[in-house]
Order: sequence, then C-alpha cells, then structure tokens
Amino acid sequence: MDSNNLLAAWPIVAPGVAGAVFGAGWWFWIDAVVCSAAAVPFLHYLPGFFASFAALMFNCVSREDIGDSYYSPYDDSEWRVKLWLFISYVVSFVSLAGAVGFLVQDALTDSGPSAWTGSAGVLQCVFVLVSGLIYWTCHSED
Repeated sequence: MDSNNLLAAWPIVAPGVAGAVFGAGWWFWIDAVVCSAAAVPFLHYLPGFFASFAALMFNCVSREDIGDSYYSPYDDSEWRVKLWLFISYVVSFVSLAGAVGFLVQDALTDSGPSAWTGSAGVLQCVFVLVSGLIYWTCHSED
C-alpha cells in the first residue's frame, strides 16, 4: 500500500483508532481501581480527568487555525489560539506529572493502593493524551 492510500484512509480510520486508544486508557484505570485491595483516594482519579479535559481542549483547535494562512476578522487573534493550545498542553503535562507522582507514592508506601494502580494511572494519561493527538491529526473543518 503506498503512502497516498494511507493518507487518504487516515481521516476515515483515525477516529476509530483514537476512540479505541481512549477506551483502552480508561480500561486500564478502571481495572486497577476494581482490582485494588485498598480504597483508591479521589485524588488518584484527577490526572485521568485532567488528561481527558486536556485532550478535549486541544481538539477544540483546528490545525488550519495555527497555520500562517489563518485569517480572523477580529484583528490579531492567532495568539489566542496558540495560547489556548499552550494551556492545553500544560494541563496535559501536569496531569501526566501528577500520575507519575502517584505512581512513585504508591510504589514507596505499603498502605494505600498498589503500584499497579499508579502504573495504570500513568498508562491512562498516556493513552488518553495519545488518543487526543491521533484525533487532532485527522479532523478538520470540512
């Protein structure tokens, strides 16, 4: 299969792939919470929620909006789009850092959730953010 066919199929296939990756990320987290011997505190849920919110945030911006040919009748609004993307990426990296922090906390303490819960939180954040990026590459205003 040549690259032209792959590029033509990407907008058709990628939303399904993004949905499957998103679902796999949340499946890891739900599996870890259900199989955990100890109660999982609510704070451990927050990185996944914020990763999902960050993926929603950067999917609100179209790829055409950040190019050089972007025109807006509202003066110089290109910086607003780039600021929105910057804030969404900050939220995504903070959620990933929070998940890694909980992984370290779970691995170093015997009381509380197991290290699998922390690992699942990191996997959840990574999969959710990757699914958001996959979807962002395939959708357009058309």
